[in-house]
Amino acid sequence: MFVALRDLRVARGRFVLITLVVALVALLVSFLSGLTAGLAHQNISAVQRIDADALVFADTGAAPSFDASALTDQQIDTWRSAAGSVAPIGISRTRAELVSGAAAPTQVALFGTDGSAFGNHTGTTQGAVVLSSGAAASLGAAPDDEIALGGRIFTVAAVHDDDWYSHTPVVWMTWQDWRSVSPRSGAATVLAVSGIRDQDGVNAAAHTTTTSASGALSAIGSYQAENGSLTLMTLLLFAISALVIGAFFTVWTIQRLPDVATLKALGATSASLVRDALGQAAIVLVAGVAAGLGCTVAAASLMGAALPFVLSPATTLLPAGALIALGLCGAAFALRFLFTTDPLTALGAAR
Repeated sequence: MFVALRDLRVARGRFVLITLVVALVALLVSFLSGLTAGLAHQNISAVQRIDADALVFADTGAAPSFDASALTDQQIDTWRSAAGSVAPIGISRTRAELVSGAAAPTQVALFGTDGSAFGNHTGTTQGAVVLSSGAAASLGAAPDDEIALGGRIFTVAAVHDDDWYSHTPVVWMTWQDWRSVSPRSGAATVLAVSGIRDQDGVNAAAHTTTTSASGALSAIGSYQAENGSLTLMTLLLFAISALVIGAFFTVWTIQRLPDVATLKALGATSASLVRDALGQAAIVLVAGVAAGLGCTVAAASLMGAALPFVLSPATTLLPAGALIALGLCGAAFALRFLFTTDPLTALGAAR
């Protein structure tokens, strides 16, 4: 590493430029990863809480969709006649307003269900609702406040977690209350079922279709297109970073060929030169990625709740590790010149 560290000291401007480029790429990748995770959270977090073997949708002849599914009482009874656990879940949207009028009305997603499909998030008694933290913040509501939903007045029983559905904060209530405020949405939107063996037979009898709990995420209208686009952008940034870093180190290696030939003439092995160059690249990459992540963390702390942003190891450390690995791969591709350089060129044989 002697030559690598000496080169870093002597050619400071060159390495500062490369480090700055790496830092900007790391900032873009980590920021986009956090934004992708934040948007996904505000799209699917409520549905992700469903604890069931499968979700049952009305068979509309198209792909399952929460927006298009509207189950009837007969379909629910057909599924309940099978041996297993069946929990109807109603999902709709409406305007919520604090009865006191202290805050402006806001759009919310109503989730009506009984049982334990969502843990402790469901309304336990009729006439009471449980607000997500996003809904409570938008309404300025707290436990024991009264809110108006669909022409009815409900009491806020509790505020739980930061749950969203299709970028709308969630309000939980009992299934019967949901049916009373959403009469045009059918008897239920989906069913959370567990322990039913012959699902295909019940589907045929009830004219329904089932998906796994994780597969149901694609039934949210905007999730697949939104998440797919942002993920593709992130992958393209990874590919661009590898190409840019590889180009930097290729040019740099070509410029050092006379020095490399001299070192080989003095007895340096190709393996030692490769270790030296990769060590130098690792220093530049770690410094640049660390600077980029630092900027991302600082920006996330300043933004607060202004943007849907998730700061976690999956959106910071994982992209950082991937960037360093891809950068080293790009740098390693440039090191092929180290094996082909003739040490005699250092002695003037090529002149």
